[in-house]
Amino acid sequence: MKIICILSMLALVGTCATPKYTTKIQNLKDSIQLVDSVAVIKYASTITASELKTHLYTFSSDKFEGRKAGEKGHVLAANFLKAYYQNESIESAYGGNNYFQTIPAEFLSNKAKDTDNVLAFIEGSEKPDEIVVISAHLDHLGIEDDGQINYGADDDGSGTVALMEMAQAFKMAKNDGHGPKRSILFLHFTAEELGKKGSEYYTNNPVFPIENTVANLNIDMIGRVDDLHKENKNYIYLIGSDRLSKELHYISEKINDKYFSINLDYKYNVKGESNHYYSRSDHYNFAKKGVPVIFYFNGEHDDYHKPTDTPDKIDYPLLQKRTQLVFATAWQIANQEQRIALDKDNELLK
Repeated sequence: MKIICILSMLALVGTCATPKYTTKIQNLKDSIQLVDSVAVIKYASTITASELKTHLYTFSSDKFEGRKAGEKGHVLAANFLKAYYQNESIESAYGGNNYFQTIPAEFLSNKAKDTDNVLAFIEGSEKPDEIVVISAHLDHLGIEDDGQINYGADDDGSGTVALMEMAQAFKMAKNDGHGPKRSILFLHFTAEELGKKGSEYYTNNPVFPIENTVANLNIDMIGRVDDLHKENKNYIYLIGSDRLSKELHYISEKINDKYFSINLDYKYNVKGESNHYYSRSDHYNFAKKGVPVIFYFNGEHDDYHKPTDTPDKIDYPLLQKRTQLVFATAWQIANQEQRIALDKDNELLK
């Protein structure tokens, strides 16, 4: 009888423990108040499929020769981005005309040459020292031995042009008096294809202190549809969103539920996932430093890392909608009253 009572008590404790945690999560969800709904829709709508297409056909053209880190085509691509930001009156992270963070050859592998990250910056109006980083890599694989160009339209031209359009939208908002409260860094990484070396260099040598980096929203391939979603292309894989900050995760979901209704697929967010996507793109170097991250990804396809990854195969309306999702998520993070909290610091989870 004594044993039965003890077992009953343990069962009761277990029963009580689950609702307690569920209550904490619900309280966290309820605490998230979306900001500036009218403005979010207004400026998200300036991100268009036609402009994304125009940018990507240029960025993935023969001119940039596959954008291999340190090579001529990559230099041209980096200068293309610099010229874009200057034309949009979006400042450098350094001030002045220097938009480049140079990664020296000795930091790289595979006998690569010096190469550059590209950094554009919009200063926050109220909390300028707190930084939201939105990133994508600008490099790709260059030219094959037989002369074929690896165009990298999806990998990661799609992420690159998404950053361009988001930066323009945030700048429009600032010009209209709706600038972000926190600063936003638009960070185009080099040498991702060499092992995430551009982001590794940045996180080791940050322009703004890592401890002031609120979150990293990283985009690597968001213009295509993988084989698992051919029947329903209204999806995007999200990876890492709940690893360090459940608040970030639920902000992301609440933004999507409010504005976009995209199927947020967490298939590759499972710990121990065999493809190791969580550790395979630039966000991971931020996560290792304790910065909450979201990795946006459409999954691999038959043209992945092949010369056939061309801009004519991009689904531009889908790229528009996914870019708008990232934009609206960044808007919330940059403008909500409190900085998003790591789980270990979040009073609602204690």
